[in-house]
Amino acid sequence: MCKTAGDAAGGDGHAHNGHQHHHGKGAAHGHGHPEHGATVRIERDVMDRNDRLAEYTRGWLDGRGVLALNLVSSPGSGKTTLLERTVREFGPDRPLCVIEGDQETDFDTRRIRAAGARAVQINTGVGCHLDAAMVRRALADLDPPAGSVVFIENVGNLVCPALFDLGERAKVVICSVAEGDDKPLKYPHMFRAGRVLLLNKMDLLPYVPFQVERFLENARQVNPGLKVFPVSALHGDGLADWYDWLQQQAAPAQPAAA
Repeated sequence: MCKTAGDAAGGDGHAHNGHQHHHGKGAAHGHGHPEHGATVRIERDVMDRNDRLAEYTRGWLDGRGVLALNLVSSPGSGKTTLLERTVREFGPDRPLCVIEGDQETDFDTRRIRAAGARAVQINTGVGCHLDAAMVRRALADLDPPAGSVVFIENVGNLVCPALFDLGERAKVVICSVAEGDDKPLKYPHMFRAGRVLLLNKMDLLPYVPFQVERFLENARQVNPGLKVFPVSALHGDGLADWYDWLQQQAAPAQPAAA
């Protein structure tokens, strides 16, 4: 199934356009212009509605024993390749569902289905992230079984997805060594929001100017509690630790009906 952002949000999403892009929970900028205060009120209303729905969704998921993870990254980090491999190697022991977020196309959803997981596509159009309303509608379509894992592959973007709670248990940040070791300091909100960091494409280290220790130092400067797994989604290196973490987080798998 493929949805647009407007369909998935049920008319409750916030607009993005070519001139303004308002996010955040901060105070008004306030230069004596009434429209600024009105804008901030709208922003707060949008975020409040999103957070309330996210909290409802989290309770709904917890009640079913479903682990939902929000996968966030820049485009090209290897997020979908990582998901494909996770579906093939971790999926046989536990039901997996995937919500795919992209501005256009259903390319990634087709890849995930071919790997063996149920998946639903959300196309956001000009939108740069998923929100709680979109995810709630997608979950209603997926109807994940008790004890399953739901991966939410967010739109590729290290800024906006950090601000929007989707009802997930945790945000999983995926970076690649091809992106540069300064990313945690340049995009601190995302790394601060993350609970787990997968440093992908470790197989490229001989070919790119990337200092792993500097990257890890920068990441832990922003978020000292961040759990880091160096991995190669292409070759499988390090993925056993990722699967072990998933197994620890997930509820006991439900026995199949006789």
